[in-house]
Amino acid sequence: MSAKIEPRGIHVDQSELMCRDNCGYYGNPAWQGYCSKCWRAQNRRRQQEQQHDEQLNKGMESEAPTSSLFAEATSMFTKMRRTKRRRKRSKLINLTQFIWKTAPRQEIQELPTMSPQTPTQVQSGDFTEFLKSLQKPSVQIIQKRCHRFIEDLQARPNLDVQLQSDLVQDFYQNIAVHFNGFSTEQRDRMIDYIEKVIMTRLYKTVFCPDSSEDEHKDLVMQQRIRALHWVTAEMLQVPIDENKPEAMEHLESSIAAIVKMDTKRAPQDKLACIARCSGHIFSAIQISSEEPAVTDDFLSSLIHVVLKVNPPRLHSNIQYIIRFCHPKRLMTGEVGYYFTNLCCAVAFIEKMNGPSLNLSHEEFEEYMEGHKVPIRKFPSFLLHSASPGIQQMHKNLQLLSELQERQDRIISEVKKLEKEFWEWTLSVKEEVEEAIRKFPL
Repeated sequence: MSAKIEPRGIHVDQSELMCRDNCGYYGNPAWQGYCSKCWRAQNRRRQQEQQHDEQLNKGMESEAPTSSLFAEATSMFTKMRRTKRRRKRSKLINLTQFIWKTAPRQEIQELPTMSPQTPTQVQSGDFTEFLKSLQKPSVQIIQKRCHRFIEDLQARPNLDVQLQSDLVQDFYQNIAVHFNGFSTEQRDRMIDYIEKVIMTRLYKTVFCPDSSEDEHKDLVMQQRIRALHWVTAEMLQVPIDENKPEAMEHLESSIAAIVKMDTKRAPQDKLACIARCSGHIFSAIQISSEEPAVTDDFLSSLIHVVLKVNPPRLHSNIQYIIRFCHPKRLMTGEVGYYFTNLCCAVAFIEKMNGPSLNLSHEEFEEYMEGHKVPIRKFPSFLLHSASPGIQQMHKNLQLLSELQERQDRIISEVKKLEKEFWEWTLSVKEEVEEAIRKFPL
C-alpha cells in the first residue's frame, strides 16, 4: 500500500481559484471570489435594487397626507433633490452619449490622426499604422472615439474610481462591435492596441486616484510585509534549492520582474511582468527538484518572493489591473492564472498567522515582536566564495542558534519540573488532609 503524500508548500485547492458562480472562469479575492464578468453583474443588480428602493420611497413620500403649505415645501424640496440626483446620474449618461455620438461623415473624413504626447508616441504610432493596414471604413470611427474618450475622461479627473472603471470597461465592450468583420487575430491585436493607447494616456488620471484608499492600503501592505521579514523559505516550505546557482538566478530574475511592474503604465504590460516573474519561479522549482512543479509549490514560492522584495505600490498595481484591464485576460489563460495566484498570495500575507506557518500562536507573536529571530542559512556556493569574515560570522550564527535551542530546551524542562513539583505538592497536601479526616487527632 502506497504511503499518503502530504501536500507541499501553501495548499490551495484548484477549485478555490475558480469563480463562485461556476462559470468556468478564474475568480479573484478582490471580487469576493467572482470573476470580473459575474462581479460586474452583481454590482449592476445591486444598483438596480437600490434604484428600485429609492423609487418606492419616493412613492411612499408622495402618498403621505400633508397640509397645503407643508405639501408645497415638500414638493419644492423633492424637486430640488430629484434635480440633484438627475444631474449626478446624468454625468455617466452624458459622458457615454458624448463618447458614442456618431460623427458626421465629413468630420470623419477630415479626422486628424492620433498624436499622443510622449512617452506614448511609439504606441500610438504602432496603433495608427495597424489601423491603416486594416483598410476598413470603421477604422477612422474607432480612432476618433478612442481619442475622444481619452480627452473626455482626462477632463473629468474627479470622477469616482469605480465610475472610471465602469466607463473604461463599457468602452471595451461597445467598441468591440466594430470588430465583427475582422479575424480573431486582428480582433485581439486591436483590443491590445486600444487598451494600451487608452490606459497609457489615462495612467496619471486613474492610477491611485485621490478618491480611493489605494495609497493608504499600499502603506498598510508595506508595513505588514516589513513586520513579516522574519518568515523564511523553510517556514513556507518553498521547494527552491538555494544551493544551486541556476535556481538562485531565476529567483533573482523573478524579483526583478515583479519590481519592474510598478514602472509600467498599461495593464497588459504589468501583467506581462507578473507572467515573467511566475515563469522564473517555475524554472527555479524545476531546477531545484526533478519532480514537476505543482500549484502548492508555486504559490508558496510566490509568497516568498513577495515577502522578500516587498514590491512598491503592490495594492495599487493590483487594483489598477482589476479596474482597467480587459476582463478576458484575467478570466482565462495562463496570465489570468498567474494574476489570480498573486492575489491569493497577497490575501494569504494579510491573514498570515501561526498555524499557517506551522507555528504556535506564542511563537508567532514572539517573532512578530522581535523577541525571537530565525537564523537564516546562507547558500553553500556563496559561503565558499565569501570572505573569511563572512564565513566566521556564519559559523557564529550557527553556534548562537544551537545555544538558543539548548536554552529553550532547558527552560522548557525547568517549567515542566516546576509544574510537576507543584502537582506533587498538591497531591501530598490532599493526602494529608484526607488522612486527617479519616483519623482525627
